[in-house]
Amino acid sequence: MDTTDTAPNVPLKKFKRTKIIATLGPASDSYETILGLIQNGANGIRLNFSHGTHEERTRQIDWIRKASNACGKPVAIIQDLQGPKIRLGDFDGVVTVQKGQALSFGYQADYAKTGHLPTQYDLSQKVKRGERIYLYDGRVRTIVSSVRDGIVYVHADNAGILIKRKGMNLPDTNFEGDIITAKDRADLIYGSSQSIDYVALSFVQTENDIYSLQKLLHSMNSQVKIIAKIETKAAVDNLENIVKAADAVMIARGDLAVETPAESVPIVQRRIVGLGIHYVKPTIVATQMLASMTDQPEPTRAEVSDVATAVIIGADCVMLSDETANGSYPLEAVETMKRIVRYTESHSPLKVTFPEKRPHSRQLAISTAILSLAENIDAKAVVAETKSGATALQIAALRPAIPVIAVTSDPMTAQHLAIVYGVKSYIRPAHSLAASKLTDWLELNKVLHRGDIVVTASGKYPGVVGTTDTIKIRVVE
Repeated sequence: MDTTDTAPNVPLKKFKRTKIIATLGPASDSYETILGLIQNGANGIRLNFSHGTHEERTRQIDWIRKASNACGKPVAIIQDLQGPKIRLGDFDGVVTVQKGQALSFGYQADYAKTGHLPTQYDLSQKVKRGERIYLYDGRVRTIVSSVRDGIVYVHADNAGILIKRKGMNLPDTNFEGDIITAKDRADLIYGSSQSIDYVALSFVQTENDIYSLQKLLHSMNSQVKIIAKIETKAAVDNLENIVKAADAVMIARGDLAVETPAESVPIVQRRIVGLGIHYVKPTIVATQMLASMTDQPEPTRAEVSDVATAVIIGADCVMLSDETANGSYPLEAVETMKRIVRYTESHSPLKVTFPEKRPHSRQLAISTAILSLAENIDAKAVVAETKSGATALQIAALRPAIPVIAVTSDPMTAQHLAIVYGVKSYIRPAHSLAASKLTDWLELNKVLHRGDIVVTASGKYPGVVGTTDTIKIRVVE
């Protein structure tokens, strides 16, 4: 998309501030469905690289960009890396486990011949005696008793069953420095040649994992931004440093609720959103937000409350996974999520505030001044010229109640901002009057009206990063 030529078909006051990410899968593998997802409210599309081929992804990326152009709406494409496959391998039937029973795991073992349960990752290189291994989403919990000759021996803490290819969680095991697999590298090389905006890193342990991926992307001349997925106990223990190192953060609540006590997840979620606001990093709340809509046309009341809570605490995005990837109602799920977001935003009595003092910067000072001015004069919107997106990000981190309209000459910046709280992006050539020209265009298309007041933020050198230094009040005429 070289320029945004399609005006939004909703008035400013009906713009949703919390964004929606939808995951593609068999249920949404067509241009018509992707177009419908975006029309219904999706601002980002997640591609799960645990499944599918590069040929399928190329086709889907083309569809996403075509649909984005058709809607006149920048859309962020997220490449979600598989990470290490820490799960059971293949074996026949169901294995019944009794409390106290001894079990053993071997990398790609033949269960029928050896009695060792096969794994898709060589755990013997990482685990130590006394560490916990949770199987099948925590249904069977075990403790490592010993590691000998490439075999991990455990005893079960509870009874249950095991089925092939089910996931394994190891909350006590250090995988740092070993989470980017050969498959991930091949996928990153592929992604660097495609129109990808974000890469989501699975199984993050510390900030060093982010730095390793940054170096790898730099070597590929890739400009994508990194989303750190918080889904391990180690990540929670190193949370603040991970947030500072990453470009965005995803709260992957499925594995997180297995690796940490389930009752801690809502508190961790709030902490992550607070750190994201503090350090100006977009946050994404993910997993089972409208899970019942995978099979049913309506969500449960608890799911509606879950989405609303994410909105109230100030998350940038809420995400759909199986609901749009494999569900029977992908378009309805996005439409439902948008309806919950809009209602919550228009009726919530709460204002998002995190009192921690932010690191001082010129951008923070300018952004605070812009919003203070806009609120005092009852402006309809803030229109910010931005090259890198930093100005719009900083304003959005203050969680304004009025729309933030970003105008940029860089399509990738517009796509990055697509999943940022409260920001509506437009692509226009760099120009000293870009904000004014966009304001005129929005009036022409009846988004703004005669007499509306807007606050514009621009720089002396259009298209140059970090030069925002001018704030103006404009009355639409």
